[in-house]
Amino acid sequence: MEKQKSERLDKILSMSGFGSRKDVKKLVKQGAVTVNGKTANDAGIKICPLTDEIRVFNEEVNYKEHIYIMMNKPDGVISATADEKGTTVIDLLEGEYSHRNLFPVGRLDRDAEGLILLTDDGKLAHSLLSPKNKVEKVYYVEVMGILNEDDVDAFGKGISLEDFITLPSKLDILEAGNISKALVKIYEGKFHQVKRMMKARGKHVTYLKRISIGPLNLDEKLGPGKWRELTDSEVYELQNIV
Repeated sequence: MEKQKSERLDKILSMSGFGSRKDVKKLVKQGAVTVNGKTANDAGIKICPLTDEIRVFNEEVNYKEHIYIMMNKPDGVISATADEKGTTVIDLLEGEYSHRNLFPVGRLDRDAEGLILLTDDGKLAHSLLSPKNKVEKVYYVEVMGILNEDDVDAFGKGISLEDFITLPSKLDILEAGNISKALVKIYEGKFHQVKRMMKARGKHVTYLKRISIGPLNLDEKLGPGKWRELTDSEVYELQNIV
């Protein structure tokens, strides 16, 4: 049986939104914190947050080792933790989870929309982003120019760009015309990759929206700029795709 991980009480409470470790020490000193029904008198004691009952002012603490958030990123928002000139995906949380070091998993162009994953789980982020794992990302795209079967074949073989050759991808044409619509499935996440692939085929992207990462699909109920935590089943699926 796997041994439960123990952590310091002050770290657990700080990560659960009760302020800095200094703030937590004050709570402990006030007698406001109990562990398994007994008043804690040491903020540095080791406990298991998954099995021990922790209460602050008699309210049970719901500790989470990691946070996973699905966001529908709107046009104009930057996929970064901070930016001096623009609004970031972290800013859209409006300070909620500010006690966690959340970051976006991968890039999504500033003028693109759609699914972005925010977390503090570095191990999962690495798995999702590692090219060797070939995690599928699906985009809905609109381009100026008529898409055809030659484009489909080119995407399937891999497209030669200035600095690398893309992995074989899939182009599903939904509508061909002066403004063509399609789904693009890629297994990498290079800078401006979909736009560059289309440009190499003589097309110009006018709209780009990511709709899935691996098994995680963008919740259609989330409007631009809206977000929610992942369900337990969504987290489980992400953790078990590689």
